[in-house]
Amino acid sequence: MNFITINKRANFDYEIKEKYEAGLVLLGHEVKSVKTGHINLKGSYVTVKQNDKKKLPELYLISAHISLYKHAGMIKDYNPTRPRKLLLKKKEIQHLIGKKQEQGLTLVPLKIYTKHGFIKLEFGIGKGKKKVDKREAIKKRETAKAINNYQFAIYN
Repeated sequence: MNFITINKRANFDYEIKEKYEAGLVLLGHEVKSVKTGHINLKGSYVTVKQNDKKKLPELYLISAHISLYKHAGMIKDYNPTRPRKLLLKKKEIQHLIGKKQEQGLTLVPLKIYTKHGFIKLEFGIGKGKKKVDKREAIKKRETAKAINNYQFAIYN
């Protein structure tokens, strides 16, 4: 597994309950751009849309910014934040829709990485943290950092 990008803000803003892995439907020049690290997950999310032709629900990654590959030349009407379909099994999609309908749960993109040459998205089912919870997380992190610094000072 080769990590390309990580959404650090997701773990701060959401309490992640379950994690899932999905493939992404990308254009050829987008694949090259993602593999060179030109993708930004800031402000992106996963949503459920109904397919008009098949009447089946599908998952899409919304507002993830993939820059135009610099060696691709001029591509007319390229939208770097277009919705990108996620590849999952029907049972997984139905399970996620059921979970999402619970109050306050959201599908949050966490990481993009390559696995056996394919680009994968790791996303999670998360519940938004309140400001108080975020403060507690910061306090715990600062306390752990202070303890580690103190122990390091003692042993050196």
